[in-house]
Amino acid sequence: MTLEVQAGQIRTGGWGWTEAGGWDHEVNRRLGLTRDEYRLHWEIDDDRGTATNQDGRTVPLRPFMGVMGMPPAEPGVHPTSPPRPTGGNIDCKELVAGTSLYLPIAVPGGLFSTGDGHGAQGDGEVSETAIECPIERCDLTFILHPQLAISTPRARTTEGWLTLGFHDDLNEAMFLALDAMLELMGEQYGMGRGEALTMAGVAVDLRITQVVNGVKGVHAVLPDGAIC
Repeated sequence: MTLEVQAGQIRTGGWGWTEAGGWDHEVNRRLGLTRDEYRLHWEIDDDRGTATNQDGRTVPLRPFMGVMGMPPAEPGVHPTSPPRPTGGNIDCKELVAGTSLYLPIAVPGGLFSTGDGHGAQGDGEVSETAIECPIERCDLTFILHPQLAISTPRARTTEGWLTLGFHDDLNEAMFLALDAMLELMGEQYGMGRGEALTMAGVAVDLRITQVVNGVKGVHAVLPDGAIC
């Protein structure tokens, strides 16, 4: 079965933080920032939809939950840091209020959980953090789709459809996201895989979801109106 998670109102608390550098991570190693830590403190105004740091720099809010998912079928204790086919630490900035996330269910009861509130994030989450912040309110609606069978997460946003792929290797994550998009295009438009891939070269965007959770993420986006 598939669980649809509809995101309603997501309201942040009044503060947040972002940091970069200061520890042995592949991004910090490559950029020469393993020794020194850099931290921003944000004052958040949810009513105005802005966050301002201690240097006076302001960015627009676009809050979402970084973690939304369910456990895999394998027994044992599973860390929350990596994303999986059943969701988890997806860190996709598109999953804001008004979107629906579709997740395959792997265990009885689903056991959905959420957390890791973000006030704003860029694709990639390249500093290893977004605006990490408390969430005062998060309205989620759950819809069960017994007849829908998917193997990887997909989402319906205000922009269009997106499919997600996760893997240690960014290239493999890309192929997983693209493969899922071809499947979705077949469902939506009745296309075979060859036609879907050809049309994807014209109409589908590939974006890096995040590169900092060990397991990397890519999402393929099919905007509304791209194919008529």
